[in-house]
Amino acid sequence: MDAVMLVGGQGTRLRPLTMSAPKPMLPVAGVPVTAHMLARARDAGITRVVLATSYRAEVFEEYFGDGSEHGLVLEYVTEVEPLGTGGAIRNVAERLESAPDDPVVIFNGDILSGLDIGALVTRHTTAGAAVTLHLTRVEDPRAFGVVPTDDAGRVTAFLEKTPDPPTNLINAGCYVFRRSVIDDIPAGRPVSVERETFPSLLASGVPVVGYPDDTYWLDLGTPAAFVRGSRDLVTGRMPSSALPGPVGDRLVLPGSTVATDAKIGGGSTIGAGASVGTGARIDGSVLFDRASVGAGAYIRDSVVGRAAVIGNGVVLENVVVGDGAVIEPGNELRAGARVFPGTVLSAGAVRFSSDRA
Repeated sequence: MDAVMLVGGQGTRLRPLTMSAPKPMLPVAGVPVTAHMLARARDAGITRVVLATSYRAEVFEEYFGDGSEHGLVLEYVTEVEPLGTGGAIRNVAERLESAPDDPVVIFNGDILSGLDIGALVTRHTTAGAAVTLHLTRVEDPRAFGVVPTDDAGRVTAFLEKTPDPPTNLINAGCYVFRRSVIDDIPAGRPVSVERETFPSLLASGVPVVGYPDDTYWLDLGTPAAFVRGSRDLVTGRMPSSALPGPVGDRLVLPGSTVATDAKIGGGSTIGAGASVGTGARIDGSVLFDRASVGAGAYIRDSVVGRAAVIGNGVVLENVVVGDGAVIEPGNELRAGARVFPGTVLSAGAVRFSSDRA
């Protein structure tokens, strides 16, 4: 069985982190989110995955190679011009080895999901479906594409971001396609599966079915979601065989240095080669490789980029610090602040309180 992983997005909502790496390659709980989802594919019995790349395409092959170290056979196809979800799927068709009636699993490489992939494929084959969609429930579906189904589970419509959605089931971004459906997607131009492919299948009476599922699901598209996803992997709320350490309250990668009196918890990750100074407190945050945190600093629900330097006593809450940035002592950053790569904030330059003590 073939699988396709869509990893072409730029991740603009996660800037400045994605200025140096595409979103699917950002380290979530110590390894790229793509590694977690490839591990789930492997654990489900999939042995061959084609990665549909675009932005910074070279970094995927540099990291994963031919896939042998991850128990997979990997191939790479790069789209030169943006083709949309459907166009990206069609763009890899020539690399698929499946027969016309075989199932092909399609993943989004920037979504964390506890989906039982085998059960999704079983639903697809027993229903004789052309396409089967993983559906998940959300509290407020107005910001998503909702997918109503009938009593038999067949999809009846695709409604994009409607103000009064008839269901809270949304498209969770994982599909099983009959191989022949992929071949029928128009080649060489942008195609949206949500706006063109799926509605066209419905209009022609082809069976499209839903697979509602209440396991873990998270789109890592925002800094808050990124931090939450990493935290959930570290603490075991989202299981992953790719986690590079035991489940617990923190993940400290090899080569890092942590002062004995530093307090690290809340599912925080300390990257390889990073350092945490005496008296520092890190709660529910992610430090990339070689980041440095000074004595007495306090970091909560934040991301500190590769080789960034956080000075003594600095406070970060809900903040993203880009690669190589320097936050000198006396700074206090909160409420969604983003510091871009290489920036230097001089001592006491930014405060959210009047106290400079």
